[in-house]
Amino acid sequence: MILVCTVRGCLLPLQREGNSMRCAKGHSFDVARSGYVNLLQPQDKRSKAPGDAAKAVDARRRLHDRGVSAAAVEAIGAMLHAGTDDTVLDVGCGEGFYLATLARGFAFEACGVDLSIPAVHAAARRYPSCQWTVANADRFLPYRDASFSRLMTVTARRNPPEFRRVLRPGGRVVVAAPSPEDLIELRGRGKDRVAAVLKEFGDGWSLVEQARVSQIVQLDQAGVLDVLASIYRPLRAAEVQGMQVTFGLDLLCLEPRI
Repeated sequence: MILVCTVRGCLLPLQREGNSMRCAKGHSFDVARSGYVNLLQPQDKRSKAPGDAAKAVDARRRLHDRGVSAAAVEAIGAMLHAGTDDTVLDVGCGEGFYLATLARGFAFEACGVDLSIPAVHAAARRYPSCQWTVANADRFLPYRDASFSRLMTVTARRNPPEFRRVLRPGGRVVVAAPSPEDLIELRGRGKDRVAAVLKEFGDGWSLVEQARVSQIVQLDQAGVLDVLASIYRPLRAAEVQGMQVTFGLDLLCLEPRI
């Protein structure tokens, strides 16, 4: 797996030189103290602080620590079917929980990319054994062709052409989208996204496996506030009580057709 330069039209491999990543043309990117590299270009940003805000990142981390994602991690791991010979990319990795937890359990090489600097910074600090990168995956995945045997994306945006480009022959993608029952107690029944995901990937991909996973968790007031913060629906504490909350995902495993 090699990172490539994101300066427009360059795409040369990046090599580590001290505290920076540099290509043969001299384009340089600093490596943060926590270990991640920021490859965002000005044209990749629609705001001064793109991606998830620090408050949402922190809220999601606390929820993971409460165990609300245990069933999802197990189901994603079973569908990903990755082992020590695999290199896995998590697109839209957020604060890194899913990727790092699976990498620890299955001992594969793990890389995560996300648009949010606060999210990637949090991932790099907590999970230094994985490689973390800030980039706009909607436009371009900053890796050379055929770098990964597995891709995963959990409730994040998808870029099927780029997924195909960076996948090795025989590789697979695991997509996790919110199921209709996800957070049903807080925002009502949602729509079924499976058909939309399959349409997005199109005829060039084959559906290998499909599953639905859900977990009902009893949360106190602080936990419910974290859920609301993570989906950008904050309320005052006085308006929130503890309650049962359903966390649900639809999982799809896809392979590119030759």
